[in-house]
Amino acid sequence: MFEHKSVLLHETIDSLNIKADGIYVDGTLGGGGHAFEVCRRLGDGGKLIGIDQDGDAIAAATERLKEFPGRTVIVRNNYENIAEVLRDLGIEKVDGIYLDLGVSSYQLDTAERGFTYREDVPLDMRMDQRNPRTAADIVNTYSESELYRMIRDYGEDRFAKNIAKHIVKAREKKPIETTGELTEIIKAAIPAKIRATGGHPAKQTFQAIRIELNRELDVLNRSIDRMIGLLNPGGRLSIITFHSLEDRIVKTRFKTNENPCTCPPDFPVCVCGKKSRGRVITRKPILPSEEEIQENSRSKSAKLRVFERNGNE
Repeated sequence: MFEHKSVLLHETIDSLNIKADGIYVDGTLGGGGHAFEVCRRLGDGGKLIGIDQDGDAIAAATERLKEFPGRTVIVRNNYENIAEVLRDLGIEKVDGIYLDLGVSSYQLDTAERGFTYREDVPLDMRMDQRNPRTAADIVNTYSESELYRMIRDYGEDRFAKNIAKHIVKAREKKPIETTGELTEIIKAAIPAKIRATGGHPAKQTFQAIRIELNRELDVLNRSIDRMIGLLNPGGRLSIITFHSLEDRIVKTRFKTNENPCTCPPDFPVCVCGKKSRGRVITRKPILPSEEEIQENSRSKSAKLRVFERNGNE
């Protein structure tokens, strides 16, 4: 079963200021945990559109939300296509959009999905199983410099150069096909004393490959402005991130939408004509409570940021 403890559940729901007759979009539906709470607060005139690219998530959320048949529309797609999804449903604007960008517990714990470095399974990591390319393709076809860039930028691993070199050397003998093989190669590239004290040595490289394969940062970066544009006046966009790269993108895009002026600071008046699209509600991100972290260790790195569309448009 698609189990996923919804992180920052109440904080996210509260941040959306849900109206009973409003329209809300869950861009990363997962098992439907956040969506269930949204639906509970909607009246007969309200609607929740749930989007997810993972077939298992769609099945689980459909089951989870079946007690709200008139209020939910579930679509298998990537949230980067949110404008097209809404257009197909005849919806122009919505009252709130939220994203929970973490890999679901289900994806991590279902070994055969190939996200885990704790078991030896085929290298997969696809969030959308319709994608013909897998993690194994990246590991076996990227050049050493491409692997290095990916592990450095997306894994923020200081041993990225050495890991890339070890991967290329290993695959000259035979293709790297499983998570176990890749984990051993990564371990060999990291000094023993670091391995003894740090977290799991493969964690950052696996994160990097997953982000690259599923285009996670690219999709996020390109979608935020689009999502803000789909909000009704006073509507909110709430995004939960799980690592610094995602959080930086959200923080930067929110800031730019709040203050897009590109005039030099010494100009007495703005001449660029770029108007603010709203305001950042969270000057500092909302973090999980100590209690939530104890109950669900995966929430430890979660951060929630919220943007509100201008009310006068």
